[in-house]
Amino acid sequence: MSLGKIAVVGAGVIGLSIAWRALAAGWEAVVVDPAPCSGASWVAGGMLAPVTEAWPGEEPLLELGEASLRMWPEFAAELGDVGLRTEGTVVAAFDSADAEQLAILAAHLASIGRDVAQMSGPELRRIEPSLSTSVRSGLSVPGDLAVDNRKLLGVLRSKAAFVHESARAVRAGEVELADGSVVRADAVVIAAGAWSRNLHPRLNSLVRPVKGEILRLRPGRGAVPLTRTVRALVESRPMYLVPREDGEIVLGATQYEAGYDTEVTVKGVRDLLLDAERVVPGVTEFHLTESAAGVRASSPDNLPLIDWVEPGVIVATGHHRNGLLLAPITADAVVAMAGGEPVPEAVAAARLESR
Repeated sequence: MSLGKIAVVGAGVIGLSIAWRALAAGWEAVVVDPAPCSGASWVAGGMLAPVTEAWPGEEPLLELGEASLRMWPEFAAELGDVGLRTEGTVVAAFDSADAEQLAILAAHLASIGRDVAQMSGPELRRIEPSLSTSVRSGLSVPGDLAVDNRKLLGVLRSKAAFVHESARAVRAGEVELADGSVVRADAVVIAAGAWSRNLHPRLNSLVRPVKGEILRLRPGRGAVPLTRTVRALVESRPMYLVPREDGEIVLGATQYEAGYDTEVTVKGVRDLLLDAERVVPGVTEFHLTESAAGVRASSPDNLPLIDWVEPGVIVATGHHRNGLLLAPITADAVVAMAGGEPVPEAVAAARLESR
């Protein structure tokens, strides 16, 4: 017997995960999106890294991310082959100022009991030989994971039923579509990323678009593959390289306040390639196969928004750089809310109260 119907607006990793978990819990679920899997989730790097994303003052986000990270192995196993990687992350500092920034992060993590190893440049190169001899120092974070975002989206998409239309507005129990028709449900979930702000007036000031660019690199003859995720600060600019099983690398990530623009800039491509070469010189033996830009949904405090907006309407957006990481805990929380069940304790920080 069905528990009722849930309509999810948005077919990124958050929306699709919610629909999948809702179906598993006994709900009928439908996803409303004119172009499934084409947003920020498609151009993500795939890092599942709450510790290396941490910063002083953002402890609730760290706790939320760690709670979701613990769910990821089972989440992935239930889905099948999603390219989950468990080798961990190294974080490299290119110059002395970068090293100081990482030292601040390491001291903060140590003060709150997180396991991060500070290493010299030679020590880092012993565990990731691809690193440049110019890397001064860094961190090893063995607990971080990574996932192939496109494999993940493909599996999730295969499990969902779709209405291939744009949503114009959401209200209790209804999704108004651009063609004037209405999808009715017992609960509606707004999970449309940066576009969520246009679907309900309460979200307009709480969600904003943040542009990011990525490159995808395929190994050429003689190229040495990465063994784990490499994150770096290069003259204070953040950069990451995330390997895939076939040797491909996803290189990111620029970050701009540029509205909903998804054009790739020459500056973005240039900066990413130059910084990557300085940290991992072997990237020059790779072929550039794709450049893309996406628009993340950010919130004023970098915490996602997971809560009732009004009776019959739940919001699940504002995940910023952590959509993939937070997909398991967000999905379970939303399905619990819809069914009147308690949500994971760490999700309390993502409620709308006082925000």
